[in-house]
Amino acid sequence: MSFDKTPRSNRIHIAILGRMNSGKSSLINALADQDVAIVSPVAGTTTDIVYKSMEIHGTGPVVFIDTPGIDDSSVLSEARIARTARAINKADLAIVVVDAEHGEGEPEAELYSRLERRKVPYIVAMNKADLSPKSLAVADDRQSDAPEASHAVPYVHVSALTGRGREQLLDAISRVAASVHGEARVGPPIVGDLLNPGDTVVLVIPADAQAPKGRLILPQVQTIRDILDHEAIATAVRVEQLKQLFADRGFLPRLVVTDSQAFAEVDPVVPGSVPMTSFSILFARHKGDLELLAHGARAIDRLKPGDLVLISEACTHHPIEDDIGTVKIPRLLNAKVGGELRYEWQKGGDFPEDLGRFKLVIHCGGCMLNRREMCSRLEAVADAGVPVANYGMAIAACHGILPRALQPFGLWNKSPSAGAQGVGAPWQQQESK
Repeated sequence: MSFDKTPRSNRIHIAILGRMNSGKSSLINALADQDVAIVSPVAGTTTDIVYKSMEIHGTGPVVFIDTPGIDDSSVLSEARIARTARAINKADLAIVVVDAEHGEGEPEAELYSRLERRKVPYIVAMNKADLSPKSLAVADDRQSDAPEASHAVPYVHVSALTGRGREQLLDAISRVAASVHGEARVGPPIVGDLLNPGDTVVLVIPADAQAPKGRLILPQVQTIRDILDHEAIATAVRVEQLKQLFADRGFLPRLVVTDSQAFAEVDPVVPGSVPMTSFSILFARHKGDLELLAHGARAIDRLKPGDLVLISEACTHHPIEDDIGTVKIPRLLNAKVGGELRYEWQKGGDFPEDLGRFKLVIHCGGCMLNRREMCSRLEAVADAGVPVANYGMAIAACHGILPRALQPFGLWNKSPSAGAQGVGAPWQQQESK
């Protein structure tokens, strides 16, 4: 896949943080070597989160997140600062831009502490160094001012105006990015680690009214790519073609992956000896914490009519008549509990803070989110002591086939363990009470 076509969710997310007029947008322009962000001598020019995708040599495809100033005091400051906080939840690493003439102060110290608490590695860019007596193009590693700091933080003196220090900052980005590569950032493969070269995977892809005409949706494309990258064979069929495949009793694929909405039709066709799961469950593992989500799906059995359920979807598509999040899942849940549940819906980049109100959170597969943001959302739900499942697991639980859908991962009846970010621990503690 070419760098310019790499989905945003697969890019390293770099948050650009700092005070107003510290030169955050100018620094992005200097790093991109083109005018990609609006700049002005007037403080507070950046009033909302802005994303810019590019490639950094030695690092690969990244997306810069330009943020409002952390010292914004306008009437909209509270909302803007909240959005900056959400940008940190997306960030694989951060660059804190400091005006070299004025140096660091309390706003930066608070920001360093927040980054340390969120375990986001960061670089300090001392910008406008052409106006200060400090030497340009100097990079050194020192401890941050955050009391929780446990690692050396690169400090790089740069000038967004002249471009001096640009290469040193790019080198620091590459070094820090290398430390956040691996499963902690990108998660396990979508499906490849479950396969051997030459294995056959059957992908059941029903007609999807919400998919662009003539195209597969992103999780399907990425799953096919991962199968091929691991030298296995991908066979894509419609639901009605599945019987033809299994009419040959000698046909035993390594795995069947179905769209979650076709679980009820696919389950009776696929022999019990053939492992079966869904795209949504594969992405639950790839993007988040599979054990935590599996545990949350089992909590559906404890719901009672009148309980409040949050359904969260990262996409902002216009719902169709039989939309999965607003129609199909509520219909299945109501039938499962034998009465009407109460629902709230959340779409797009926002995520509620008062999660303790809910008896269950059901999240989409998160194909439009990077792993960092998905794990941040799951951690927030777990911290509130609320079970959380995703679309695929909720549908499988309602149809009574969740054990089978989790069988390829050996997770049924396994309690969640604390992951790299501690996701799962609070819910596990609540379960033991």
